[in-house]
Amino acid sequence: MGEAQSQVLNVDVAIIGAGPAGLTAGYLLTKAGKSVAIIEKDETYVGGISRTVEHEGYRFDIGGHRFFSKSKQVVDLWNEILPDDFIERPRMSRIYYEGKFYSYPLRAFEALRNLGLWRSTVCMASYLWARVFPNRNVRSFEDWTTNQFGKKLYSIFFKTYTEKVWGMPCDEMSADWAAQRIKGLSLMGAVVDGVKRSLGLNKKPNDGMQAKTLLENFRYPRLGPGMMWEAARDKIIASGKGQVIMGHALDQLASDGRGGWRMTAKGEGGIVTIEADHAISSAPMRQLARRMHPLPQSTFHANELKYRDFLTVALMVEGEDLFPDNWIYIHDSKVKVGRVQNFRSWSPEMIPDEKMACVGLEYFCFEGDGLWSMEDDDLVALATKEMEILGLLDPAKVKSGAVVRQEKAYPVYDEDYAANVAAMREELEAKYPTLHLVGRNGMHRYNNQDHAMMTAMLSVENILAGERVYDIWCVNEDAEYHEAGDEGAERALPARENGREVSEDQAAALNSMRDVPTRIVEDDDSGDARRAA
Repeated sequence: MGEAQSQVLNVDVAIIGAGPAGLTAGYLLTKAGKSVAIIEKDETYVGGISRTVEHEGYRFDIGGHRFFSKSKQVVDLWNEILPDDFIERPRMSRIYYEGKFYSYPLRAFEALRNLGLWRSTVCMASYLWARVFPNRNVRSFEDWTTNQFGKKLYSIFFKTYTEKVWGMPCDEMSADWAAQRIKGLSLMGAVVDGVKRSLGLNKKPNDGMQAKTLLENFRYPRLGPGMMWEAARDKIIASGKGQVIMGHALDQLASDGRGGWRMTAKGEGGIVTIEADHAISSAPMRQLARRMHPLPQSTFHANELKYRDFLTVALMVEGEDLFPDNWIYIHDSKVKVGRVQNFRSWSPEMIPDEKMACVGLEYFCFEGDGLWSMEDDDLVALATKEMEILGLLDPAKVKSGAVVRQEKAYPVYDEDYAANVAAMREELEAKYPTLHLVGRNGMHRYNNQDHAMMTAMLSVENILAGERVYDIWCVNEDAEYHEAGDEGAERALPARENGREVSEDQAAALNSMRDVPTRIVEDDDSGDARRAA
């Protein structure tokens, strides 16, 4: 075995991570004439959590990734990178509970009908009890949701899935997350509406819903989201200004003492050293802090940041039409799976055999726990068994399977996360104006793909301007962002940041924090709860 090779590169910008944020930055910088070097620890795939994995000719996502954004700037960039390979797909997602499907978002009258006479009666009695005798000390997600819908409906449609995703009990999640997340559904309104329609007095199918109509269609790369980021990588390399170094993980990021950076990355091919004027990091904040030299004083805070992990078990199944949904939420406590993707419904071109289907079972977990540590064959067997339990496929028709683990898929918003992020951000911004944190893990923000891209776009603007023109920490959105509205049509009044005017498209992305659950924290001896984040 030969000695590892060493390579030294001199570029304008060193970039950690070839996900949506890192590749967006690399593409825009090379387009502007800057030289870049991007390191990516994965040996095969670019795109991060938005990559598309290939197994025996089948292609599948790590979670589904619709290409929708209210920012025209983001949409235009997608079209520029991948001009000829988008397809229009119908959107369909439902909730599965005890062998029946329910519309998502939940339509209360339909739900009561599907539950049957006896269970519907119990649900309505539970609802009426909650309305007459509500919990006056609402502290948790469970308290709030039970007050709104009753204990029975809460246990059926809210408790199981929420706890699967976030890995903590609903009675420990703060109530205000529920208030923000569950909007526009009135159970009493649904019942009144159903009675009116049964008498022919109301033909408007609102089912008690006050919320905006969901997107009925979305655009999607015909071979999956990885197609977008593979194209971005290829354009970066073809520019002659950029390199994407695969299979190399960050070893150290050191200040050169002159305002620039010396970054080393290790892989099987050896050690790569990159010297650059600027550094862009989409690496998890916890990892970055540990790799910096000198160690930041805020490393203690970064070490306290936590993550929720995720794995996908893809099953290749005989039978092209298993179900029409893009994905199904599994609200059933008999199984561990949280969501099932149907990749033929995302794009038929991802399935090489028209007589076959590919489904992805998504399990939410923590790195090192029982699910994460299971052997791949055991996970395939578990997924097959759970699909049989759910009645969604015949196990005899499962021909093969594959497992993909995604560490640090979701930044956890615990009671201390905001203070920990702020401590690291404030120190790094004060000491290192040429270091730019971007993306979901780089900022410990529950970003969507387009938000991650916007943080990179504005960071590039800052680099090209030679100063911090935009505060990228303002980029985020609430949970309705991908649920309603017109693509690329969001318009906001021009804003100013540091004396500079922000375009309407950029201003559209400078929004409120996307809501995620936080644990209850006691304010004082009175027992009142507050939201920590």
